[in-house]
Amino acid sequence: MENYEELLSRVYSKLPKKEGTGERFVMPTVETVTIGHQTIIKNFGEVAAALRRDPKHLLKFLSKELATPANIDGNRALLQAKLPQRSIQTKLDVYVKEFIICRECKRPDTRLEKAERITILVCEACGARSAVKQI
Repeated sequence: MENYEELLSRVYSKLPKKEGTGERFVMPTVETVTIGHQTIIKNFGEVAAALRRDPKHLLKFLSKELATPANIDGNRALLQAKLPQRSIQTKLDVYVKEFIICRECKRPDTRLEKAERITILVCEACGARSAVKQI
């Protein structure tokens, strides 16, 4: 039989390592320009990089939520509708709440994993796993 200290060290070795920076998460702000009936998100690549998500996944979410076709053009996103910056920012906030922030520890240190047809949000800080809705 093992003593308490050995059991405790074995349990701690199996826990996921904390990878958080300890810094506060800063929500990126979208910069938009409207040209005719098209809205351009100028800093779309930077927003996706700050959120640590695939730009295609983020664009697919925004496209469905804003009910407009969208394309990626280099570092920017082209939305085929005239949209105010505030509505795009609101939808980005919804995306962060659903696909970025851990439901257990409320930290943004997460990644998305695909398990068959289910997408799982895996927290790198606390090790929590939770299913997210399909886009």
